[in-house]
Amino acid sequence: MKTLQIQGISLSFGEREILKDIGFNMNEKTRAALAGANGSGKSTLLKVISGDTKADSASFSITKGCRISYLPQSDIVLPDLTVYEAAEEGFKRFDAILDEIAALESETEKGSLQAAERLAECHDLLIDSGYYERKSRIESILLGLGFSMTDMDRKASTFSGGYQMRIALARILAENPDFLFLDEPTNYLDIEALVWLEEYLKAFEGGLMVVSHDQNFLDDLVSEVYELFNGHLTRYSGNYTTYTIKREEEIKELEKRARKQQEEIERTEVFIERFRYKATKSKQVQSRIKALDKMELIEIPAHLRKLSFTFPPSPHSGNDVLKAVNVTKAYGSNVIYSDFSFLVSKGERLAITGRNGSGKSTLLRMLAGADTDFSGSIIDGAGVKKAYFAQDTENTLNPENTVLEEAEENADTKDIPGIRNLLGSFLFSDDDVFKKVSVLSGGEKSRLALLKILLHPSNLLLLDEPTNHLDINAKEMLLEAIRKYGGTVIFVSHDRHFIKNLATRILYLTEDGPEFFDGDYDYFEYKIAEKEAQFQIKKPEKKASEPQKAAAHQENKTRRNRIRSLERQSEEALDAIERLSAEISKLNEEIEKPENYSDATKINSLLERKQKLDDEKNGIEENWLAISEELEALNAENS
Repeated sequence: MKTLQIQGISLSFGEREILKDIGFNMNEKTRAALAGANGSGKSTLLKVISGDTKADSASFSITKGCRISYLPQSDIVLPDLTVYEAAEEGFKRFDAILDEIAALESETEKGSLQAAERLAECHDLLIDSGYYERKSRIESILLGLGFSMTDMDRKASTFSGGYQMRIALARILAENPDFLFLDEPTNYLDIEALVWLEEYLKAFEGGLMVVSHDQNFLDDLVSEVYELFNGHLTRYSGNYTTYTIKREEEIKELEKRARKQQEEIERTEVFIERFRYKATKSKQVQSRIKALDKMELIEIPAHLRKLSFTFPPSPHSGNDVLKAVNVTKAYGSNVIYSDFSFLVSKGERLAITGRNGSGKSTLLRMLAGADTDFSGSIIDGAGVKKAYFAQDTENTLNPENTVLEEAEENADTKDIPGIRNLLGSFLFSDDDVFKKVSVLSGGEKSRLALLKILLHPSNLLLLDEPTNHLDINAKEMLLEAIRKYGGTVIFVSHDRHFIKNLATRILYLTEDGPEFFDGDYDYFEYKIAEKEAQFQIKKPEKKASEPQKAAAHQENKTRRNRIRSLERQSEEALDAIERLSAEISKLNEEIEKPENYSDATKINSLLERKQKLDDEKNGIEENWLAISEELEALNAENS
């Protein structure tokens, strides 16, 4: 089995320790998520493992010949090549073999038998690796990630940043490594590409570690979660939802300890303040000051803190909130919508999804009144008051304001006292609220713009990718707030967890025209997966060599022998358990006889004998359970 062992990774930036003696193991079956708050060091850890960043200390052990590939979250630099050529860079690992083949062909022409044998080996290696089928493989990957056949010969540099990330992902997948590390691969992917990538990674035959803010993606893909918190790494078995449940239980206990610690700190500070200037208490005061300095404060992981946000009450509106009648929209000869009509009713949560470029944001702009260049009509219902969040809404922020000032300027007077808490819910905490808007990252500006819009009373929310730049916990907060929201919501999203838990109806935009799905997300997802299956890569069946056949035969023989041995041990254990149960039953009868109550020596002897038999039986039962689990696993491999 291919393995990767990592030990002792430590890294500091100045006085801040980012990674503290981190270690874990992976094999070719590993499916792991790397979780942690923004800024906790997840990307840094992956960069250290990939060799992009040098650690202060680290130890790596990997099976000989194994390869590692890493997709960074940002700073992708593509060569000046076409889309296809950039993805084909994933096959550069074969350049050395191709050079060797060229040299061997020359030697073979001179009559070298040794060169001819090696040449055959090289060609077999290329055949087994799928090198000669690379064109169909690369095209399948690119098509699955949302490119068209006409995109293959376009320069990679002509695409948007989001699509350049897809090209980089395609190149990494084409490398087909033994261990794959992906940092936010789901960013910039629409729902179809997401479904395709998930299915691809499920079939991937190497070890995988992934960072993602897409909970549905993680739940369907991983079987363990590593949490990075305060520089330390902790492993949890199960998918992401299982991890959050386990952590919630731990955090409840952590919160209790944090409260007790805070009470202790307050008592100590009162003592110090009260007796600071009394000579008779100076030793006790100094002792307590030192104790406070050494005390390690209990912290709750930021990405798991329970956040909450509530919309202002929604004004009343009519039952027909919005109606589109015969809407036609085109950019030159490119027709986006033709004679498109639909009705949105009060209280509805309509999700709009589809491939990038299918017109999702365009439709939302028309519904919001931001784009009036279309034919047909969009009619607002009685009393409708809209709030619209576009992906470029951060451009409306005042760069001279602080975060706090920007939020307060847009809040009702009664909401101002709670603004700090709301900002914390949107990941602006402590001194972050005093940052100038001009120095915020794109993600921070987007979150602030979203908060501003949600502060205004409305009864129709129009949201374009509202979960972009939010971590999983903040997404959950927004999801709960919208669930409780009294108005109507129309939202564009590719976040399947968000859609699945919110949408009452789905509008799916395809090349064949708009299609509505009423409420049943599972059926919608099935149809998407069915469509994307055509782009999945079918691995060629490899014929086993004679040594491989012999090894497989020996492995099967060993497994069958082990099964027979375990079956015999299981029977023996069950017989022993039955025998001991009978003896214990007889002893219980003796112990319960009235005439034995007065004989303390006899009772003690009987009880001592019973305890020994109970211990022996418990030990055999534990052994039998272990045997049964191994038998079950071996029989599953044989089936």
